[in-house]
Amino acid sequence: MNNSITFQKELLGVQGDLLRFAYKLTSDHEEANDLLQETSLKALDNEDKYAPDTNFKGWMYTIMRNIFINNYRKVVRDQTFIDHLNLPQDSGFDCTESAYDLKEMHRIVNALPREYKIPFSMHVSGFKYREIAEKLGLPLGTVKSRIFFTRQKLQQELKDFV
Repeated sequence: MNNSITFQKELLGVQGDLLRFAYKLTSDHEEANDLLQETSLKALDNEDKYAPDTNFKGWMYTIMRNIFINNYRKVVRDQTFIDHLNLPQDSGFDCTESAYDLKEMHRIVNALPREYKIPFSMHVSGFKYREIAEKLGLPLGTVKSRIFFTRQKLQQELKDFV
């Protein structure tokens, strides 16, 4: 039980840092709070998987980053599904703002050179780094750095996009 109390204290102690990181990822206060809450719940659900005497903060950042990426992939998948439906504008389906946001993200990604656009698109589609490297015949580090560069570019271009 003592480990559980320590775990909860550590979790409470990193909430401020996690909220700042969530805001950096989302650039939206409400989404950052939602991401923080989802991350905290996931950490509590997986408390048994945390190894004491390891970097707790790093573990929490990894959980948050993975949730953010999975949520982004879900948005892209959902948007693709909506695109295939070809809904008329007066259908009452209220997705104009999020569709505009996604179009802006697609515009930024599509403006990148192919060597950055293709690995990033594959990663967002669910391919693992290793799979992308194999399919494109590139070293794993090159794939990771290109995806990282594309994420940085998206964050930079969308920082004022609120």
